[in-house]
Amino acid sequence: MVMKLYMTNSSPPVRAVLLTAEALGIKLEHVIVNIMALEHLDPKFLEINPQHSVPVLDDNGTIIWDSHAINAYLVTKYGKDDSLYPKDSFKRAVIDQRLHFDSCNLFGVLRIIAHLMVFKGYKIIPDYLVEEMDDGYKTLNEFLKDGDWAAGDDLSLADFSLISTVTSSDLFVPVDTEKYENIERWIHKIKELPYYHVNQHGLHAFKRIISSTHAKQRKYSFFEMLATTT
Repeated sequence: MVMKLYMTNSSPPVRAVLLTAEALGIKLEHVIVNIMALEHLDPKFLEINPQHSVPVLDDNGTIIWDSHAINAYLVTKYGKDDSLYPKDSFKRAVIDQRLHFDSCNLFGVLRIIAHLMVFKGYKIIPDYLVEEMDDGYKTLNEFLKDGDWAAGDDLSLADFSLISTVTSSDLFVPVDTEKYENIERWIHKIKELPYYHVNQHGLHAFKRIISSTHAKQRKYSFFEMLATTT
């Protein structure tokens, strides 16, 4: 039975899961949850995930949500090897740290900025948020100083989560590629992956949302509209 992924294309965390599945050669049945129609608050969906967020994985009745948890599960159960999420305790700890950095820093700031710009009508991003995002870029650039990938010399789950966030954040606070050359190099390297298109597809959907004047008229927040967990 094909695993189901409850999702919305615009979600950066969903895109991280799609990248992981593609890297592992896993086929997923995409079940689109229409966040704008509040389908994530439907009682049937709440039975699956009381946190009412996407992505959610249904592996023949085994339910997992949060993209980091889903990706670790997919690699552990279905990966031909552990290269994306090594069993080695130190390597795994570094990857976990990068994933926590993504959720607590870059993605956290992205959610606030997007909410202000899309729903609060802000024309200019507050300086403190620009500084917060730039500080995140600075840290990521430092992570990439000594290796090709976010957690060292090898591609890992950290790269999938971070690239989906960074490409989305770049729409609001562009990455200064002259200042952060390591990030620019890393982005180009990821774009060379044969399955990168799954992030690009969702990124286009994200662009449409943030440019939509209709979205600005919604009464619920951007947090609900994306309804995503990292």
